[in-house]
Amino acid sequence: MRLLSMYSMAAFAGLGLSTAVLAADMSDDELIENAMSAAPDAVASAATIIAIDENGEVRTLRDGTNNFTCLADDPGPGNNPMCLDQNAMAWAEAWMNKAEPPKGKVGFGYMLAGGATPSNIDPFAKAPEGAEPEQEPPHVMLFALPELPTDYPQPGDTPDRSQPWVMWAGTPYEHLMIPVE
Repeated sequence: MRLLSMYSMAAFAGLGLSTAVLAADMSDDELIENAMSAAPDAVASAATIIAIDENGEVRTLRDGTNNFTCLADDPGPGNNPMCLDQNAMAWAEAWMNKAEPPKGKVGFGYMLAGGATPSNIDPFAKAPEGAEPEQEPPHVMLFALPELPTDYPQPGDTPDRSQPWVMWAGTPYEHLMIPVE
């Protein structure tokens, strides 16, 4: 299974999602544990677990029995494990391949280990050389909502991460970030 194009894998890595984990720095058990840290055990324990290599090739580490897929990331700066339902996975594939996200399919995702991003404005921004991406608190995400309420903050690069905000507002990839700490 190929999830990402070569170009989009470079963008994926540039967004703070490390490819170090993909270079066999972690055992499969460590990758599974890291991926499962993104969601509640009731979800993660039944999810499909995947790892993505530097060429965008997907390797299934464990088949699941629910509609969630958890992706592992390395435990250093920019740790971004996430668990996405089927609709959110379709949204993520569209984002990573710079394609139009699916319409009419609201998606849900967990990032309970937190995450990192170089920009809350530009979905394809890369972190400046030597800069650490901005850390996000543990959160859940809603994707492809038919319409985002206008009263949620649509911040610049430094939102108040203690309350919900719209990430990448005004782009096809805007989504609601909901902190859960």
